[in-house]
Amino acid sequence: MENRFLNRIKTFIDNGSLIDASMPVLVTISGGADSVALLRVLLELGYDCRAAHCNFHLRGEESDRDEHFVTKLCKHLDVPLAIKHFDVPKCMSERGVSMEMACRDLRYEWFAQLIKDKDCGCIAVAHHSDDNIETFMLNALRGTGIAGLTGMKPRNGNIVRPLLCVSRQDILAWLQWLGQDFVTDSTNLENDALRNRLRNRVLPAVYENFAGAHQSLLNTIDNMRQCNDLYQEAVGVMRNIVSDSYGDSLVVDLEIINSFDNRMMLLYEILKPLGFNASQCSNMLHSAVGRHFVSSSHVAVINRTTIDVSPCDSTDKSVNVINLDEEEIVSPIHLEIKHVGDTKFSPTMVDGKRVVAFSNDILQCSEVVLRHWREGDRFKPFGMKGSKLLSDLFTDLKLNEKEKNATWILEADGEILWVLGYRAASSFKVPCDSTQYLIISLVDFAPHL
Repeated sequence: MENRFLNRIKTFIDNGSLIDASMPVLVTISGGADSVALLRVLLELGYDCRAAHCNFHLRGEESDRDEHFVTKLCKHLDVPLAIKHFDVPKCMSERGVSMEMACRDLRYEWFAQLIKDKDCGCIAVAHHSDDNIETFMLNALRGTGIAGLTGMKPRNGNIVRPLLCVSRQDILAWLQWLGQDFVTDSTNLENDALRNRLRNRVLPAVYENFAGAHQSLLNTIDNMRQCNDLYQEAVGVMRNIVSDSYGDSLVVDLEIINSFDNRMMLLYEILKPLGFNASQCSNMLHSAVGRHFVSSSHVAVINRTTIDVSPCDSTDKSVNVINLDEEEIVSPIHLEIKHVGDTKFSPTMVDGKRVVAFSNDILQCSEVVLRHWREGDRFKPFGMKGSKLLSDLFTDLKLNEKEKNATWILEADGEILWVLGYRAASSFKVPCDSTQYLIISLVDFAPHL
């Protein structure tokens, strides 16, 4: 049992050149089964380990229990341990981010500092093959391109994942064989988060009904990774054929790009790193000469034979990350947020313009922002089939240029959810029998009607 498990991980580390054995490894440890196994594995394989534990104080006594367990374990294993206490609500307030993003930012900022202070070669995290499958499935369910189906990388900068080659079941069996205990995060057993529902409900049903599904999904992830590598190589070659770079500027030859069958996707892959979305790229190929498209960092101008892309002011203050866990947003526009947890929803509670409702699933989005509209923006209006360009909505509303430019957009993970004061989208719709949802009200706003 021991040799087979350890040898599989050692081979995975060696084949991917994940860890430089001449330098210490910073091992992140929560006290859970996965991170405890990661530390024990790397020690068994002879690596010089340093441990790091984050206490976010989000689970009361359970957080302190975890810290006590990790302290005791590292002392027993004679592993140097660094512990950091974080004020997550303060970070959320100062940065305007969700709890999940605050925790992620805080821990990785600290890890980056530790890796320098401790002179470590890499940061080892405990993601395993089941985590990889969950990431693949979540991305697929949200709607993603080929890159989103490649799963987690064994190495991402100085972060390495030595356990991606083994499953959660493998880890638990090895810990049991060792007689090594661990702690359990009670929130992992709750099904309010999308990943937890996938982990606790959906995937067990898949594995029960489809023999070999676990390995088949891992094979698919590996196939998609190889396909993406080939795809990116091809895009790189075609980028040089259809465009010329001049410093931070880019000129795309429309005649050449129009000769490709998949011209929109090719243009999107070329302009995506500059902040343009797929809808904008599609519209560029059908737009009149002189039309402008703006991303967060660049402006694209349609000419007769080219698309000229150049940097714009990257300090645009109209893009603001907000935190929907709060009860009020005062900047850049005043919003009141009511978190309902015990009242059955009724459509009469909202008007779809100044007062809108979203299911609690919106709280799982990694980034929610308020921004001004951009050329090419498209959304799916509530009660309407298909999607609609915001420019067409503004035309219907007879807004002038000043009014259009003053309009705010609520966007979550790149999807437009609300044109404030005018129209809500159909995403994150609240079922009529739901008792858990958000109602967001726009305060002191007089729209053009």
